[in-house]
Amino acid sequence: MSRIRSLPPLIARHGDLVVERDPQRASGRLLRDDGMDASYVDLADPTHLEFDYLRWLRIVLRATRARRIVHVGGGACALARALAAEDPRGRQEVCEVNPEVLALARAHLGLRRKPGLHVRQADGRAFIATQPDASWDAVVIDAFIAASVPRHLVTVEALTDAARVAPLLLVNVIHDRSARDVRAVAASVATAFPYVWALGARSGNTIVAGQTAPPSLGRITALAAADSSPARLTTPERLAHLTATTPAHRDGED
Repeated sequence: MSRIRSLPPLIARHGDLVVERDPQRASGRLLRDDGMDASYVDLADPTHLEFDYLRWLRIVLRATRARRIVHVGGGACALARALAAEDPRGRQEVCEVNPEVLALARAHLGLRRKPGLHVRQADGRAFIATQPDASWDAVVIDAFIAASVPRHLVTVEALTDAARVAPLLLVNVIHDRSARDVRAVAASVATAFPYVWALGARSGNTIVAGQTAPPSLGRITALAAADSSPARLTTPERLAHLTATTPAHRDGED
């Protein structure tokens, strides 16, 4: 979870989108969408990741040596910018569907052209459908409508296409202690990837991961446990047990 901030100064507002200055970090900027924290960047340090789940995603991407990454859902592009700053020779392709988010990110959140970073206004699923087989190292889905991942991004059909273009899939899911959304996403991922595991806390954010090859989880487990907001890893065997009776999402379902 992100730090608690009191009386943050307002920088800009566009409908439900708000940009605030972090009173505890002069160069920190927070994007909020309909009252929810959507993105945070440090204008002075692009490698700083304020949100715990973004640090967990970076741990996994580093551990798996993923350098060519499609980011579905951009916000202020905090993770993509951090990875591009660390590895300008890599490739971060960001698909953000909301043009107002991109406009605010460029006007107030320091989003600029950088080596290794490309940002486009596009639906991530539609972009992935145009990509050649095995053309990316990873697909990261970090997109929401309210507090839920858009259904069309995590159906069997969509995730089968993601597995076609990349051997690693990471999906950020917001959940409560019931973990209903986590189980539903994991069940869908399991139809496309033979190895599915999760990384997260009891509530808040959980990363659901799918891989085409057997994962090496020891280093990820250790690094995630040592994070300033520790995360626990749920093994493929345990997650398969938890999702055994959970139906996968499919296109055409309500």
